[in-house]
Amino acid sequence: MNVLTLRLPEDIEKKLKLKAQMEHRSVSEQIKKYLYDAILMEDNPDLPLSFIKQTLEAKAEIEAGLGQEYKFGHIK
Repeated sequence: MNVLTLRLPEDIEKKLKLKAQMEHRSVSEQIKKYLYDAILMEDNPDLPLSFIKQTLEAKAEIEAGLGQEYKFGHIK
């Protein structure tokens, strides 16, 4: 793992620390999350981030054996 030093404007640093605290993450983990989200959005510019995340979550659920087959036309 490499170490990278960033200089951020004070207002961004404050917001970053607050978000990290709210999400129970370290500042470093919060930065990684934001970078990961940014890469996802750049790779999929026509899709909302929420849709991308839901799709990845569904894929992970299927891979973990938690998915259920949808039956079209069945109303309970």
